[in-house]
Amino acid sequence: MAMWRHRPISSAPIKPCKANGCLWTVVLVASLMPYPASADLEQWNAFARNYRGAMYAQSGDAARAETEALQLYRRGADQGFPAAEFNLGVLYAEGRGVEKNEAEAAQWYRRAADHGFAPAQFNLGRMYAQGRGVAKSEAEAVQLYSAAADQGYVPAQVDLGVMYAQGLGVAKNEAVAAQWYRKAADQEFAAGQFNLGVMYADGRGVAKNEAEAVQWYRKAADQEFAPAQFNLGVMYADGRGVAKNEGEAVQWYRKAADQKHAAAQFNLGRMYAEGRGVAKDEAEAVQWFRKAADQGYAPAQQALQSRGLR
Repeated sequence: MAMWRHRPISSAPIKPCKANGCLWTVVLVASLMPYPASADLEQWNAFARNYRGAMYAQSGDAARAETEALQLYRRGADQGFPAAEFNLGVLYAEGRGVEKNEAEAAQWYRRAADHGFAPAQFNLGRMYAQGRGVAKSEAEAVQLYSAAADQGYVPAQVDLGVMYAQGLGVAKNEAVAAQWYRKAADQEFAAGQFNLGVMYADGRGVAKNEAEAVQWYRKAADQEFAPAQFNLGVMYADGRGVAKNEGEAVQWYRKAADQKHAAAQFNLGRMYAEGRGVAKDEAEAVQWFRKAADQGYAPAQQALQSRGLR
């Protein structure tokens, strides 16, 4: 059975991706849009409503918080405050305090995006990329990602890189993809660091350099980014870009496995089964195979079946 290694992924500020190449979602913004010093009273009132809405949304009483947040965001949005328009879109997209309505979410994202609000441009781009609430249009997604990425919004920089890497909505150009990953990586964004590492490992858009790949994987892994921890484990296990060290590989697999990363759980099971980097322990191997199998990971399921287990 072969070891497994991740491919490039999209940005993941909140939730882990569960499939190669999937796009990652952004939830309610944690920080509000910087406010202009020359604001008039009505603008300040809108800002205050949006701020109060954010506080309610993070309070302990979820039902009341979401209802109050919806009302406050709507008042701010009706006055044209972009962060309120965006947050109102988030509530509709997720069905929080209101019936889920992705078309309505897209409309509010559009209003905020038209005001140049980068998180809204990004989220609306994702709606177009996936055909959620709008007709699917990868070209439109690219335009929106570009608008947000040009403002330095790192999730958009990563997803724009993915679009260029895969030729989705734009001519495939892995060199441009690597450039966008680097912009995000230079801002310490783990998904950008990871994707750039993959490009260096494979020689896609950049000259192949496995030592450079290891450096970028490590930067992301040190931020607890499970796919990077997993890939770093593979590099140590295979001696690619770094001196072979199976004990170190086991440590990185374990870090990712403890975050329920199925491929890492499988590889860790393999290390126990073969006594590589750890003392051989078939019972421990089976436990890790089972954890991965329970997530539907086929190689782990096959490993159990080969042992007459389920």
